[in-house]
Amino acid sequence: MKRLAAALLLSALWAATPAKAEGDLFIYNWTDYTAPELVAKFEKDTGIKVTVDTYDSNETLLAKLKSGSAGYDIVIVSSDFVEIFAKEGLIAKVDAPKIDGYANLDPRWTKPVWDRENAYTIPWNWGTTSYSVNTDAYKGPADSLKLLFEPPEELKGKVGMFSSPSEVISLAERYLDMEPCQTDTANMKKVQDLLLAQAPFVKVYNSDGIIERQATGETVVHQQWNGAAMRSRELNPAIKYVYPKEGVVGWMDNVAVPATAKNPENAKKFLSFIMQPENMALQSNFTKYSNAVMGSEKFFEKSMQGAPELNPPADLKVVFTPACSEAATKLMDRVWTRLKT
Repeated sequence: MKRLAAALLLSALWAATPAKAEGDLFIYNWTDYTAPELVAKFEKDTGIKVTVDTYDSNETLLAKLKSGSAGYDIVIVSSDFVEIFAKEGLIAKVDAPKIDGYANLDPRWTKPVWDRENAYTIPWNWGTTSYSVNTDAYKGPADSLKLLFEPPEELKGKVGMFSSPSEVISLAERYLDMEPCQTDTANMKKVQDLLLAQAPFVKVYNSDGIIERQATGETVVHQQWNGAAMRSRELNPAIKYVYPKEGVVGWMDNVAVPATAKNPENAKKFLSFIMQPENMALQSNFTKYSNAVMGSEKFFEKSMQGAPELNPPADLKVVFTPACSEAATKLMDRVWTRLKT
């Protein structure tokens, strides 16, 4: 009887202990964009082993998933690419409103234009794209995108640009006061001419390593995301994120589950996990970007409160790039090919 009682007690204790999941979770994310603390807490809370691989553009992610050999369970897709991934059948429906934690999302970011029912995605981080400047190395005015796209002679070989054609071209369109996703060939010729004239000033087209490149002075001016600019500034106080008079490009990155995911249930556990305020705060504290989870700001580090990179001017023009049509994408590809050859 004692043995039976002990067995029953052990069974009761086992049932009362939260069951830990088994298996793996493979994440494919932008470089330097997954908080190690977030991964460690998820592994501890769930027992799921996480592996993170990285890429440097939405175009790279798209090509990887289209190859059919990716093997990832979680990917991060920018707002202007979500519709493309969904139409191509590359990401699975997750029915986010039914996942625990969805009620924590700020209504501003639920049912967005790129995923009307949150059928495929939930928000990750959001921010803006402009450029940063090393104010020790350059003393001139920095209030316009002109400094990035038409720099003075002293900045020859000291400018950095992203390696993503969609991001470079969308910011160039903002400078030229054009609507994004241009299909007008005359307008795209203006974009091409602008980028070709800028090219001799560009030291590197690379979306990786920008934080260190700016902080160490390898580049003086660099196309940049606001959160990454803050991380550069923490390494070098001379780095300033610029809010140009022409405006900036806005973006929201989103978490999706590839259609070929090998661990879809573990992926959904991750979606629920990151919609909890204390967990998503770990991500924002690392990347220095805003997120869509209400209440997460209570867990933000002090350095993020009042940071200029997270508090743009009230009159700043922010243009979110939509999913571009096939015609617009072909024109972008043509401009980028001309630029890089």
